[in-house]
Amino acid sequence: MTQAIALVGPTASGKTAAALAIAQQMPVEIISVDSALVYRGMDIGTAKPNAQELAQVPHHLIDIRDPTQAYSAAEFTRDATLLMAEIRGRGKLPLLVGGTMLYIKALRDGIDDLPTAQPELRAEIEAQAMAIGWPGMHAELAKVDPVTAARLTPNDSQRISRALEVWRVSGKPLSVWFAQAATQRGADTTPRIPLISLEPQDRAWLHARIAQRFEAMLAAGFLDEMHTLRARGDLHLELPSMRCVGYRQAWELMDKAQATGSALETIVPQLKELGIAATRQLAKRQITWLRSMNDRCIVACDAPDAVAQTWATLQRLIATGL
Repeated sequence: MTQAIALVGPTASGKTAAALAIAQQMPVEIISVDSALVYRGMDIGTAKPNAQELAQVPHHLIDIRDPTQAYSAAEFTRDATLLMAEIRGRGKLPLLVGGTMLYIKALRDGIDDLPTAQPELRAEIEAQAMAIGWPGMHAELAKVDPVTAARLTPNDSQRISRALEVWRVSGKPLSVWFAQAATQRGADTTPRIPLISLEPQDRAWLHARIAQRFEAMLAAGFLDEMHTLRARGDLHLELPSMRCVGYRQAWELMDKAQATGSALETIVPQLKELGIAATRQLAKRQITWLRSMNDRCIVACDAPDAVAQTWATLQRLIATGL
């Protein structure tokens, strides 16, 4: 029996709209699969569902952490597993919706035996990064774990640090840990979570959507949201929350504006350029992840009937018990 169905895809592919359309057709509850939506006070820059959308159907794993806190794939796996059981107990279908592919992979394949965090080793890695830069650390990771390195950008400090930490603690690449976890869990214990993947046939369509959405975020007050976050005084760029796409670029540009005494409005053109570029890179990484999941059911998100295709695919999966 299918335990849940996941609706995944790159950023700006229309996952939220498709999920809400499904919720109008059948009883579901949505479990967010997004490492940015967990943070309170980060609404505009994460394209978080608005109050009206959240009211249409129960949502879970949104606004569950303060931006000072971390939230790991292991924590997501634990939380999502409990939620899936509770939602099924209410006679509804758990619908996992989002684009944090590491979370989906962890939930489906398992990461139960990953080495725990080692603060001293992590401090050593951070010190080395200060000396040679994160691109240099990315190059080090590529030597020992090319599979993981290929999925990360040279400045993805959080994930590069964790992958190197796992390697140095265990002598085994993170990618191997994932592969072995999937094998050890076996077919009988692996959650049955079919994937419906919204993917563009024309990458230019997705790029246009990304640009439009980032412009809409700026118009909706993204810089005001950033100002509020910075005014707290307890946030900084080393936190996972502030390294989210868009937030990192805004923080760095606001630092420069503050240092030169420039008005915030002057950074808007550059923020727009950098934010859109970073979001496009995120989408590229997400698509790379998706292409490694050979069992996914692909729906062309740029097709005029994408929502109808998504609904038909979901019906077929439920009917066949896949």
